[in-house]
Amino acid sequence: MTSQAADGPETVVASRRSKITPEREQEFYDAVLEQIRECGYEALTMEGVAASTRCSKSTLYRQWKTKPQFVAAALRNNRCPRFTGIDTGSLAGDLRAAARAAGEWSARDSTQLLQGLGNAVMQDKELQQALRDALVEPEVAELRQMIGRGVERGEVDAGHPALEFIPAQMLGVLRVRPLLDGQYADAAYLTRFVEAVVLPTLGLT
Repeated sequence: MTSQAADGPETVVASRRSKITPEREQEFYDAVLEQIRECGYEALTMEGVAASTRCSKSTLYRQWKTKPQFVAAALRNNRCPRFTGIDTGSLAGDLRAAARAAGEWSARDSTQLLQGLGNAVMQDKELQQALRDALVEPEVAELRQMIGRGVERGEVDAGHPALEFIPAQMLGVLRVRPLLDGQYADAAYLTRFVEAVVLPTLGLT
């Protein structure tokens, strides 16, 4: 029995995968997300990523069997909660700080990716979950922690009916403004939104 047969196909695949360094893998992920932002998911090809990163197409297919798997891996690798560390001592202050943080990264890291992915995330469950893992759930979790601290401090009642909708409001406006106004929801716009809509609804100043 050969060494390859003894080790089994899983070991052989793992060996091939290990040849890609973390730095090189990051280059591939960066190239995937950049092409989605610029051209959209439908125009993204393994050939295009291979050309931009100067590697063989077979290298990518060995590591990621399909385009959806490749994009899902890139999205999950891009997971980086932007609201981490926000704790101003008040819920109003936290929401203002979250608005500024969201506005600073929305154009590149959030809105462009969402627009580039388009309908693909509705048609592919793996992509949809990867998008949630990377860009939605981390931010929602942080917002809920902010709300929880506000409730504990007595700033807002735990049963306030608007609390459950804050994450949807904060993240939804990022997606909707480009469609309504043709502009990204920047820090100034999101801060005004929080001041005019979110805080008054919660009875905060």
